[in-house]
Amino acid sequence: MRLAELSERSGVPTATIKYYLRERLLPPGRRVSTTQAEYDEEHLRRLRLVRALIQVGRIPVAAARDVLAAVEDDGLDRHMRLGAAVWSIPHAPEPDEDDPATDAARRTAGALLERLGWDFGRETGTESPAYRMLIASIATMDRLGYPCDVAELLPYARSAGELAVNDLDLVERYEAEEEQVEAAVAFTVLYEPVLLSLRRLAQAEESYRRFG
Repeated sequence: MRLAELSERSGVPTATIKYYLRERLLPPGRRVSTTQAEYDEEHLRRLRLVRALIQVGRIPVAAARDVLAAVEDDGLDRHMRLGAAVWSIPHAPEPDEDDPATDAARRTAGALLERLGWDFGRETGTESPAYRMLIASIATMDRLGYPCDVAELLPYARSAGELAVNDLDLVERYEAEEEQVEAAVAFTVLYEPVLLSLRRLAQAEESYRRFG
C-alpha cells in the first residue's frame, strides 16, 4: 500500500507517519521510485503500537524508540525479549536511596516476592524497573503511615499474578514472536488505564454494598 492508504487505514495523518519514519519509530517502506515507497501489514501493525506508546502512553519519542529496539531484538529468547521490551517502558517513581524508609521497603518487597515464590523477581532485584518502583511505592506508604507490610500487600500481589496469567494468554493468541512482543508492550500500556478504572468502579460498588 502507498502512504495515503496507510494513513487512511491507520487513521494517522500522513505528516505524522512521515515524522515517525524520520524518528525511526517506523521501518522504511519498500522503495518503488525516487519519491514513493510501499508499505505492508507489518507497517500497519507497528503504527498501531507506536500510537499506543506515544498517544495513549504519553511516552517520549526517545523512550519509544528504546522500546521498539527491544521489540526488534531477536537475539534474545522470547522471555528476555518480552522483559526487555516491557522494561524499556518508562517507570516511576524511583526509590530515594537517602530515605531511611527505602531499606525497610526493600526488605518488605523481598519478603513479599519470597512469600509468593516469584523467583524471577528475586533474581532480577534492583535491575527491574518495576521492582524499584515497588520499593519506592512501599517506602512512600510507610513514610506516610499507611499499612504496607507483607500481609497487606499479599492480596494485591496475588491479584496481579492472576492478571499476569490473563495477560500472557492474550499475548499467546498471536503466532509470530515479534507480534507477541508487540502485543505485550501494547497491552501493558493500554490495559493499565482499564485496570485503574475497573478498580475505582469496584471500590464504588463495594462502598455502596457496605455503606450505601
